[in-house]
Amino acid sequence: MLISGAGIAGPALAHWLHRYGFAVTVVERAPELRTGGYKVDIRGAAIEVAERMGILQDIHRASTDMRTGAYVNGDGTRIATLPAEILGARTGRDDEIMRGELARIHSERTRGDVEYVFGDSVTSISPTPTASSATTAGPTTTSSPTASSKLDSVEVTFERSSPRRFDIVVGADGVHSTVRRLAFGPEERFVRHLGGYISAFSLPNDLDLDREELYHALPGKLVCVYHSAGAPAAKGLMTFRAPRLTYDHRDAMQQLSLLGAAFMGHDTGTPPTGCWSEIPRMLEAAREAPDFYFDGLNLIEMDRWSSGRVVLLGDAAHCPSPASGQGTGMALVGAYVLAGELAAAGGDTARAFGRYEEEMRGYVTVNHRLTEKFAKEMTAGSWPAIRFRHLMMRILPYMPWKNLVAKKIAEGVQRAANAIALKVYPVPTAPPTVAPAPPLAAAPSITATRSTT
Repeated sequence: MLISGAGIAGPALAHWLHRYGFAVTVVERAPELRTGGYKVDIRGAAIEVAERMGILQDIHRASTDMRTGAYVNGDGTRIATLPAEILGARTGRDDEIMRGELARIHSERTRGDVEYVFGDSVTSISPTPTASSATTAGPTTTSSPTASSKLDSVEVTFERSSPRRFDIVVGADGVHSTVRRLAFGPEERFVRHLGGYISAFSLPNDLDLDREELYHALPGKLVCVYHSAGAPAAKGLMTFRAPRLTYDHRDAMQQLSLLGAAFMGHDTGTPPTGCWSEIPRMLEAAREAPDFYFDGLNLIEMDRWSSGRVVLLGDAAHCPSPASGQGTGMALVGAYVLAGELAAAGGDTARAFGRYEEEMRGYVTVNHRLTEKFAKEMTAGSWPAIRFRHLMMRILPYMPWKNLVAKKIAEGVQRAANAIALKVYPVPTAPPTVAPAPPLAAAPSITATRSTT
């Protein structure tokens, strides 16, 4: 089986597939594991999946351990402060972790059992009949139902590697998925823009923050600087309202220009009235950051997530946008469900893909609705609206019913995070020995790590 994408969803799926005895290859466009990114929430059903994976304690150990969040005015004075748990709508065992730390945890858990090829990507996917047994799509024992001469396979070509056949191709390659484009059509058919853009990047911790996040609101804009436990640097987050913009999602300079124009003005190049004095410094840091990220607040909406022997996972299938705070959790849950249904279907991919969609659809729908709500509320549209929000935050800690208010804030998020009843898929106590798939014939400069089992 081929998984395109070594972010969060792809390695999580590889983890489960290996436990079921599948042989897996993961191909990733980036030259190495991407360890940047912003903080992400693990809550609800995703906590249960992480526990079943055996990584929940790893997540807790790598927690951001955020303590407070505060809104600041133009000169940086804190005008409203709340506990981080209220701002993050976390309860119980819910936690928050840097995306790069979660990627590292997945990598450490799978790199000895799964073939990873970095610096390459899929260029074409063509269904082909095969007269041989499936060597990469299922448990490769002679009794495996996937060892059938009647199965189709998929021929995949790569930017740098030789063509190769797989029984299944999984697109776990994000909102701008190449696999989705090749198998389902142009990205524009599936993207719904929610009226805003977001950027995230590392920057020096010149404010000496310690597990604290500072927010500053402008009409139609919101910025945040935060520092998480043990991090040498801070992180910046900048969001702004805008209709759909035309730009290349791989052209960082073009994106930086759009970000600067949104916050400093197209013509004047000066901050707007009331602007936090840190904003020019943030924009300068964005230009220097090795992990600069910029994208629209977009939903991916599709009628189906599979076509033949190609199936989509995570953001490639149903991105809820960063506004939801649920994308990482949905990726973990989706990986668990897809792997479990593939193992339970005994080689019947049509049945497995159908059940995967049946299990996930309601969960995705609830989280998409939450995203639409949050995308509208993320930025206030006027100074009066911003002042009212600040007032509510200032008086909340002194309200006798503050716990009820906090519970109400978390209610919608928790409902969405738990909007799926996870099946228990039997996992072999000792996974069958799997014959490793032949490695991709990669160019010498491509980094490849492969299974030794």
